[in-house]
Amino acid sequence: MERELTMEFARVTEAAALASARWVGLGNKDAADNAAVEAMRSVFDTIHMDGTVVIGEGEMDEAPMLYIGERVGNGEKPQLDVAVDPLEGTNIVAKGMAGAIAVVAIAKKGCLLHAPDMYMDKIAVGPAGVGRINLDATVFENVSNVAKALGKSMEDMTVVILDRPRHQKLIQDVRACGARIRLITDGDVSPAVACAFEDTGVDMMMGIGGAPEGVLAAAALRCIGGEMQGRLWPENEEDVARAQALGIDDVHKLLKMDDLVSGDDVFFAATGITEGPLVRGVTFTAKGALTHTVVARGKTGTVRFIEARHSFDKKPRYAMKGC
Repeated sequence: MERELTMEFARVTEAAALASARWVGLGNKDAADNAAVEAMRSVFDTIHMDGTVVIGEGEMDEAPMLYIGERVGNGEKPQLDVAVDPLEGTNIVAKGMAGAIAVVAIAKKGCLLHAPDMYMDKIAVGPAGVGRINLDATVFENVSNVAKALGKSMEDMTVVILDRPRHQKLIQDVRACGARIRLITDGDVSPAVACAFEDTGVDMMMGIGGAPEGVLAAAALRCIGGEMQGRLWPENEEDVARAQALGIDDVHKLLKMDDLVSGDDVFFAATGITEGPLVRGVTFTAKGALTHTVVARGKTGTVRFIEARHSFDKKPRYAMKGC
């Protein structure tokens, strides 16, 4: 993929963030998500690529656009796999809380795991933790090994976990290590990626969350540096059948980085909607808005943080949806 696509994918997430940010705190998560989806889809149409959505808003009969299997771009080469979450953190936006982002990952065709819409047990770390984690190890072993790699005491470690009843034992085990916990209500892509940046204060992300979000986070860590491991966590036979329909025969397989994202020809972009550990949220001004985006390219390892000023009297109509 050409490096010029970096800015194109930033435009995609910026548009989604701008559109959904109008709904922050208004209690309508569906409207916020719809605004993000429409804006993101509109910008994809302008990009010189032949993309296929492999992780998106659901199946064709569940979503009007950005559904799994939909073609995006203008149809020209290169052929690419596209993973999207136009609004990661719908509840976060509805309640006006921190940590919502618009996110995409793009890779060469066949290089992204076609993750079904189900749960995945995950563990993520930054560059120093590569090779120091194993999803089959105990919580103590993982936290201890990463702490040693970071040159920290376990008491100075910060682990992000989704605040869910299913994580009661995990929370107890992390606390037994002496490590600090940052509980979040929704959206585990942002903290997983934040592990790669020392100044975010996030050292590890652990727990059961969405499988599609696991692939998005793995794509980011492939670009930036870091490691994620996962294992699908089916709740019923329907989940098993869904995974097998996407080509995952062994639903209990330990998924490592090469299983989640193969190769380094991958891009990742995320724009903040509300304030978070990775990127700042959208700020509206008298004449437009300010956005903060992180864009990374796997082939070179380049990571850019882009601060953009958007003028609404000149902005295309996609940015105004939901206004």
